[in-house]
Amino acid sequence: MIIGKVTGSVVSTRKHEHLVGNKFMIVEPIANMDNGTKALVAVDNIGAGIGEYVLVATGSSARVGMQDAPIDAAIVGIIDDIGKLV
Repeated sequence: MIIGKVTGSVVSTRKHEHLVGNKFMIVEPIANMDNGTKALVAVDNIGAGIGEYVLVATGSSARVGMQDAPIDAAIVGIIDDIGKLV
């Protein structure tokens, strides 16, 4: 799982049939969790907004509840207090 900050959104009018109705957000991992990744696109079904810190599941864990969808990252939580990590 990765902690990141939502920095933007992606609009896609044409997409895989299992992704219709989903919102896509650009997430930048915080410095000590980036593993060389600058930013990623994550499916957001919980309503995160730009500027919020979020928990992102990656890999097969991101597809829980959407097994047939081509998803590699999903926002699974909005962080209320990030403490000393940022």
